[in-house]
Amino acid sequence: MSHESAPPAAPAPAPAPAPRSNFIRDLVAEDVETGRFGRPVATRFPPEPNGYLHIGHVKSIALNFGIARDFGGRCNLRFDDTNPFTEDVRYVEAIRRDVEWLGYQWSEERYASDYFERLYAIAEELVRRGRAYVDSQSEEEIRQGRGTVTTPGTPSPYRDRSVEESLDLLRRMQGGEFPDGAHVLRARIDMAHPNMLMRDPLLLRIRRGAHHYRRGTAWNVYPLYDFAHGLSDAIEGITRSLCTLEFKDNRDIYEWLVREAGFVDPPRQVEFARLELDYTVLSKRKLLRLVNEGHVSGWDDPRMPTVAGLRRRGVTPEALRTFAEAIGVARKPARVELSTFEHYVRDDLNMRVPRVMAVLDPLKVVLTNYPEGETDWIEAPLYPHDVPLEGSRALPFGRELWIERADFMEAPPKKFYRLAPGREVRLRYAYLITCQEAVTDTDGRVVELRCTYDPTTRGGDAPDGRRVQGTIHWVSAEHALSAEVRLYDRLFTVPNPDAGEAGGADAEDEPGRADGDGRAEAQAEFVRHLNPESLVVVRDAKVEPGVAADPVGTRYQFERTGYFVSDVVDSTPERPVFNRTVTLRDSWAKAQGR
Repeated sequence: MSHESAPPAAPAPAPAPAPRSNFIRDLVAEDVETGRFGRPVATRFPPEPNGYLHIGHVKSIALNFGIARDFGGRCNLRFDDTNPFTEDVRYVEAIRRDVEWLGYQWSEERYASDYFERLYAIAEELVRRGRAYVDSQSEEEIRQGRGTVTTPGTPSPYRDRSVEESLDLLRRMQGGEFPDGAHVLRARIDMAHPNMLMRDPLLLRIRRGAHHYRRGTAWNVYPLYDFAHGLSDAIEGITRSLCTLEFKDNRDIYEWLVREAGFVDPPRQVEFARLELDYTVLSKRKLLRLVNEGHVSGWDDPRMPTVAGLRRRGVTPEALRTFAEAIGVARKPARVELSTFEHYVRDDLNMRVPRVMAVLDPLKVVLTNYPEGETDWIEAPLYPHDVPLEGSRALPFGRELWIERADFMEAPPKKFYRLAPGREVRLRYAYLITCQEAVTDTDGRVVELRCTYDPTTRGGDAPDGRRVQGTIHWVSAEHALSAEVRLYDRLFTVPNPDAGEAGGADAEDEPGRADGDGRAEAQAEFVRHLNPESLVVVRDAKVEPGVAADPVGTRYQFERTGYFVSDVVDSTPERPVFNRTVTLRDSWAKAQGR
């Protein structure tokens, strides 16, 4: 039996879909036409290696790599690794793996930590020119001194420190002389600026003795996001820095720094709306909390919106790319219904995966008139007629079968067309059968059906032309493969788990957003909305036997049930495990009467 193969370790490069017009593409086209930057288009995808990539990052990846591809430019993968306390090489490896699996290849792999020497040199130059100073206030004092949106800030008492003193302190900060928080380097801009982020923003902070996963303990001062990000772009010759909308106010700092650092034709920042997806959270801090508190099994839990979780759940890179392209790029935020994403997943899987039969809640059927000990092998297609793929498999058929318990009712209501006492149904690809008797246990629960089959109806059609409305799936009891099936569903019970809570905007998901200057995300109690039925485990499902020969990671449609994938972590030939990717239709909408 030949089914779809598991996803390859090194997928082919992403095909170039027809570009969709958007305001960023229009800006880049203008850049190219006018020669604004005097160099080819250059973009970058700059994740912080402090967690796994999620579906929100896919939008940014597709945009940055797509712009570079379509305009004959380059796109770097840069790790914005400026926080030694949260970053780790395992996240670097996971990010590389996810980007490659999505089908993209970067021009160069860069690290912000490689620029520490140059960033420090720029910092000293800013001090020498009177554009930066060492502040010795506490974090709380700095926060209070910033003022409000309606009142100007209060200059630090250290703002007029001499160049010589600031330089001396800065060098001693890097030398490891002072504890964390004793001093910070601030830009000298304008404490009355209408953009509060421009009120002498922090540039460097002390992290004495911190161990950086690449630089070890060589550095005792670390750049904050606003200082490192724009300058890293400028160092790499990036033309357009594509950021999400929560960084709109940071654009003033970005432009000020690259200008003050003396870069000619520096990058231009442009913002777009980040992905906001129903029934999930797209914040690395929140996702990390789910992992650390045991709400999920790990970053690759199939309920997680991470690329690793979606891959393990059976979502293809093609579906993710198509989804990212379809939702487009906009200036204003808008939530995307999860059903929209699921639609693209179904469309993709429908055209590529084989069909097999699996019974999740088995009820035994005994065909009393079928010869004991005989097995009939029935040829069944792997793909329906509207899928341009070919292939078939042989299904064993015998005296004892498994059917879904839900396909039988002792007292069926009107319009129930499946099996009932005295009723005839079609077994898919096989025979017509009629239920003669339902056997119950002492509690009155049906444990077995005794039926007869019509040997003249092989293939499912009656020679006499009688019509049978119901068709159900089945698996041979003698040959069935016992399997664990994990029915994954939405992780949260409400569309927006953060609604009405501080910190619900997930603004910290971009590298270095929580930058140590007093801004901190309020701890949202989003976990109270966790769906207790986001994972239902079926311990003894019955699956047609041919799937035993398929490699882990093979995707299927379980007929009449949904799309599934054999789990790449837990599945074994002796005990296969299948993860539900998506149902055949939007069951949530049906439940809500939509």
